[in-house]
Amino acid sequence: SESNSSATRTADQNGAVPGEPVKKDENSRRGNWGNQIEFVLTSVGYAVGLGNVWRFPYLCYRNGGGAFMFPYFIMLVFCGIPLFFLELSFGQFTSLGCLGVWKVSPMFKGVGYGMMVVSTYIGIYYNVVICIAFYYFFMSMTNLLPWTYCNNPWNTPDCSGVVGTPRVNATIANMSAVVSGVTEIVNRTKRTSPSEEYWRNYVLNVSDGIGNFGEVRLPILGCLAVSWVVVFLCLIRGVKSSGKVVYFTATFPYVVLTVLFIRGITLDGAISGIKYYLTPQWEKILDAKVWGDAASQIFYSLGCAWGGLITMASYNKFHNNCFRDSIIISITNCGTSVFAGFVIFSILGFMAHHLGVDVSEVADHGPGLAFVAYPEALTLLPISPLWSLLFFFMLILLGLGTQFCLLETLVTAVVDEIGTDWIIRNKTYVTLGVAIVGFLLGVPLTTRAGIYWLLLMDNYAASFSLVVISCIMCICIMYVYGHKKYFKDVEMMLGFPPPIFFRICWRFVSPLIISFILIFTVIQYKPITYNDYVYPGWSLVIGFAMALSSVICIPIYALYRIAISEGSTFLERLKNSVKPDLDWGPALLEHRKGRYATTGPDGVEVCPLKEELKDEVKEKLKVKETDKDEIGLIIPGSNGSTLNPTPSA
Repeated sequence: SESNSSATRTADQNGAVPGEPVKKDENSRRGNWGNQIEFVLTSVGYAVGLGNVWRFPYLCYRNGGGAFMFPYFIMLVFCGIPLFFLELSFGQFTSLGCLGVWKVSPMFKGVGYGMMVVSTYIGIYYNVVICIAFYYFFMSMTNLLPWTYCNNPWNTPDCSGVVGTPRVNATIANMSAVVSGVTEIVNRTKRTSPSEEYWRNYVLNVSDGIGNFGEVRLPILGCLAVSWVVVFLCLIRGVKSSGKVVYFTATFPYVVLTVLFIRGITLDGAISGIKYYLTPQWEKILDAKVWGDAASQIFYSLGCAWGGLITMASYNKFHNNCFRDSIIISITNCGTSVFAGFVIFSILGFMAHHLGVDVSEVADHGPGLAFVAYPEALTLLPISPLWSLLFFFMLILLGLGTQFCLLETLVTAVVDEIGTDWIIRNKTYVTLGVAIVGFLLGVPLTTRAGIYWLLLMDNYAASFSLVVISCIMCICIMYVYGHKKYFKDVEMMLGFPPPIFFRICWRFVSPLIISFILIFTVIQYKPITYNDYVYPGWSLVIGFAMALSSVICIPIYALYRIAISEGSTFLERLKNSVKPDLDWGPALLEHRKGRYATTGPDGVEVCPLKEELKDEVKEKLKVKETDKDEIGLIIPGSNGSTLNPTPSA
């Protein structure tokens, strides 16, 4: 029958294998996670990314070591977990992505577009970082890592290797008189490591400035294609396929981290590195910059305001306990950051011991840690290619976990916005289209000037704009829509109201902390540099344009919504533009209780939604009165389902 074929198409779109029994989704039109574990693992993979490995350990040692943990966990409790819970509950309640959820107050839909813009920027450059990790992974499949020695065509006279030359700064100076052919002494402070020259001169072949693109680095371009293909294949059936992949991508990095940690603490100097990482400098607690860094790191590492949390939660079942999930995922994310610090600093401590220098001289962050400092340290270990393979494979998996959600955020927003049966059945083509566009937009980042543009996007595309988006989201939900109504929504969904601590944080504490982060970001702003290269003014203008492009969506759409709203005066239009849409609320009819439901003639709760849905419900009531035979009737959800009700044969 037609209804059976329609159900089959829906099941196939949701990732079922033809011919096998299909586990019925609660939301048959849109699909759900296979189980709650898939959602938790996906969210962990989304939140735990490259920043946990290459940013947090550096921030910790720079801001007072163990003392930094205090403001870090304070910010986690009062800002991180509450915002995480807010976004999860927001998406889960409506079963819609970062655009559809703004039926809560249509004037603020520009916030959703801003989230899409941010996710687009991050998705473009994040996959370039993953592709470089792919490249290093492939280059590690050798007996000798290519960044071990200084005898390669890309090396310069300043290159000074660490393998076989412990305590370089002392030994080279002492032996310079007896080494034949030595005409100058290598100064440790001017030393260029083989790994740094491999990174700059061979992998990137960096140009002299951001405006000099040069040629495309074909090996990097090839790895970028591989990265996008992997992401697309893992999302080919949406959350049904990615939910299975995360069983590996979200868990195996912890295996690698544990192996690297066990190996690291057995090395000479490892304890010194860990002490450097953890030794508290309590006087820094009084430094506002330390608190600002802690708040910023919590905010950015959890992925708040990217749209991904809302999107992932939208595929949950309506009564899933997202409160519990938010606590588990947030604590796991922060615990991973702390654990990664042990892994990083045990190896860096060993490297510093080998060179006879302070740990601060080998510590780095960002790409410098992932592709220069840590790979250099790995060359000192026996069977170094094995450790290199493990490390870069871990980076790949950490990056992919975040990239899955970034791409799904964009795809879900497009599919929800169009909302037709055709686009839902052919969601795979939307995913393919977004992946192709993402690949093409990433090509300029594979040129010789690519690293300049990558860092520019990383510093500006997702900086203060995220803070603004998150702050406006809190204001909209708590003060425009109304905190009392939202608390009742959460209670209807979870079976219990939000704890009073979270209610206070949502209304007062978290917005204040977000405002503090914004002020701190503005005060602490410094023009971006890359090593000794100072970015020209025109490039900074582009950076600010990227930052503003996501924020500007909010007032532009607000003005548009006010203009098209009903009303004879501006004030009337404004009031109508902030009122929730008629179909705001739970997606499925069975979940629309309380103020989301009205009572029909026979006492059955029916949903006051679109006219076509009203007509369909009336028809159902009419049939019930005249025909008591069994009728196969499907009532669609409020997300716009148009399946036609047909009596069973």
